[in-house]
Amino acid sequence: MTGFRLLTALYGDDTMTGVWSERATIDAWVRVESELAQAQAEVGVIGQADADAISAVCRPERIDAGQLWEASRVVGYPILALTRQLSAALPPGPAGRVHYGATTQDIMDSGLALQLGAASDRLIELTVLLGDALSELAAEHEKTVIAARTHAQQAVPTTFGAKVGVFLAEITDELADLRRVAADVRLVSLYGAGGTNAAMGPASPEVRRVLARRLGLSDRDVSWHVSRHRIARFGAVCATLAATCVRFAREVVDLSRTEIAEVREEDGHHRGASSTMPQKQNPVSSESVVGFGVAAGAAASTLLRAMEAGHERSAGEWQLEWLAVPQVAEYTAAALLLTGRTATTLRVFPEVMRANLSRDGGLLMSEALMMRLAPVLGKDRAHDLVYAAAISARDSGRDLAEVMAEVTAELAAAGETQLDGAQVGAEEYVGEAPAMAAAAVADWQARREPGDEDRLRPVDDESRRVPGDEDRRVPGSEEVRGG
Repeated sequence: MTGFRLLTALYGDDTMTGVWSERATIDAWVRVESELAQAQAEVGVIGQADADAISAVCRPERIDAGQLWEASRVVGYPILALTRQLSAALPPGPAGRVHYGATTQDIMDSGLALQLGAASDRLIELTVLLGDALSELAAEHEKTVIAARTHAQQAVPTTFGAKVGVFLAEITDELADLRRVAADVRLVSLYGAGGTNAAMGPASPEVRRVLARRLGLSDRDVSWHVSRHRIARFGAVCATLAATCVRFAREVVDLSRTEIAEVREEDGHHRGASSTMPQKQNPVSSESVVGFGVAAGAAASTLLRAMEAGHERSAGEWQLEWLAVPQVAEYTAAALLLTGRTATTLRVFPEVMRANLSRDGGLLMSEALMMRLAPVLGKDRAHDLVYAAAISARDSGRDLAEVMAEVTAELAAAGETQLDGAQVGAEEYVGEAPAMAAAAVADWQARREPGDEDRLRPVDDESRRVPGDEDRRVPGSEEVRGG
């Protein structure tokens, strides 16, 4: 049913695509119908024999998908057509107990909760993989000096580890956000036609609690048929993760420019090649991350409009979710997968980083030189002197240190200040950069395990705390970074 999409075909995450596949979607619906019957039997609403007969036919392979979608186009929703197929496979007794007292949105929203749970688990796996790769990169290059760039121009020295550490700190916080929203979206829906559950009678609260338990979901006594803030929040967390991936990808693209050449994506025969320029090695993974990440953000914004549903059932806003939720999850997963691979295999060139520090005649040391003069001359006068020296150095093509030596000699001759002739090295002017890289790594290591983010960042609502489940990893995450 899904049309061909080139970027997804090339770089999509197959696991996440599977979560939202036709079969997985139908499977979620029939699982909810099956467990609803079992919950009703457990509470005494229907007989156990009827429930068992219903569960026996609630299998996705027994659903004629073509017939399901054809009938759904007429109705506008798939559950009537689904339950009619289930009922047709049953004798009169249990056939009359299928979908008993429920409404279409109950089944679809509970199925959505199951899919969102699986999607969240996959996103957590991919985020941990990316965080681990960034952590290794930050630790390895904690003291590797590189030019910090502001407004795309060299500013002051920093370290590559500190630069990566900023990304790692974002991912650390976003993993905590993801785990919290993963718990929030695992919420059962069983509230009936107008959100009152009148059709199921006085046993409805207990049936809902049992259904939630059987599905591994949480329960809430208030209907959320038109309350879609959890879905929007899932989209927002995904969009934020994807945006961090895009920012990292753009950094790789910029730093791999021919004129900078401080990093490069992994090598490989024809990797990033051009059909006409034999020398090209384009950063194709990072380019694709930009595509996925921007699309994820756009799709996530759609979910805010879905929150505008009126009265007790939407009139079109719900359909926005049918499009946007799978897109947000799939695009974010693809961005995370590609970014994790890029961080794991990124080629880093410290010698080029060092050489680039002097590309502009040492002008990136201007602040350091100004701060050497400031204690004696005051910051403003020191700024003016170094500013004039920087202009002179740039116009004459001389090194800033050479021009500043003349300036300080003139100051000494005038008796204003006496500075030693030693120049400030770039390594001496990285400030807290190495410590920041180390702090980002330490914070990641402390919070990467499930539950640790709540220990370090208390959540006010105890019901939203995430249980400490097993560590999630992506197969192959032990791959060693190349280059």
